Amino acid sequence: MAIHSTWSKDRYTQVGEAIAALYVKALKDMPPDVRNALTQAERRETVAVGRTVLGTIQRNIGVADQENLLICQDTGTPVYFVDIGEHSGVNPVPLERAIREGTERATVRHPLRSSVVSPITRKNDQTNTGYRVPVIHWEFVPGRDDVQIVIVPKGSGSENMTYFRMLLPADGVQGIKRFVVESVVGSGGNPCPPVIVGVGIGGSADLCMLLAKKAIIRACGEPNPDPEVQALEEELLAAINASGLGPMGLGGMTTALAVHVEYAATHISQNPVAVNIQCWAARRARLVIAPNGDITMGF
Repeated sequence: MAIHSTWSKDRYTQVGEAIAALYVKALKDMPPDVRNALTQAERRETVAVGRTVLGTIQRNIGVADQENLLICQDTGTPVYFVDIGEHSGVNPVPLERAIREGTERATVRHPLRSSVVSPITRKNDQTNTGYRVPVIHWEFVPGRDDVQIVIVPKGSGSENMTYFRMLLPADGVQGIKRFVVESVVGSGGNPCPPVIVGVGIGGSADLCMLLAKKAIIRACGEPNPDPEVQALEEELLAAINASGLGPMGLGGMTTALAVHVEYAATHISQNPVAVNIQCWAARRARLVIAPNGDITMGF
């Protein structure tokens, strides 16, 4: 049975154009919450080398702003989180096509460095797309009539520092804490700290990894609404920063800007935990498509 859509062909075309602009925006414009977190980190930093590194990061952002440049040369793997309201009238098939075409358009027009290759031949089509890429995560939201799309250009330095383990139920929360702290500190300077640490707990193995990735798109430092999870976030952040690893792994008080935890129910005999790290250039951008077709961009 065909999926009914109230969207016109022109609207999908407009979305493709908006996606092209969204990708470039994410690569050039730091979210205000991340800017603020970095500024506060520099003010708090008492270790000289850490303060110097944070100052250099701030100058990097300033140059990107003034010269309209990319914040980082790594354009990343384009990852999209798409929330579709149940009353939005969208057909996901042409929407997925628009997202892909918009990603390609941004890469060719800007132009952007293409970072996406075949894992077998390493062939690069110079479009930042490929088989099953861009990565798109879909969520269907009851009661809503809009569509929201968040892009996270995920750089390789931080994505390479991704960890997953099926702990035993007997390991409990203490085992989760130990695994997360060891994963982040063991990554050293590779993910370009200070980082945002995404933690997934529970679910199946694949859902747990998705939760860790989803956690990094939350505004920097915005707590989980569950008080127990929020307490865990605070405890993990304090433990990670107590390591002294510091900015770029060179020493200091700020190894992480925030720890964000997302969780799901899990099997009685499982205790899965995943860690997905986001570098200091925590790039993301959001567009919202209203029922009348108006498109707004932000973070």
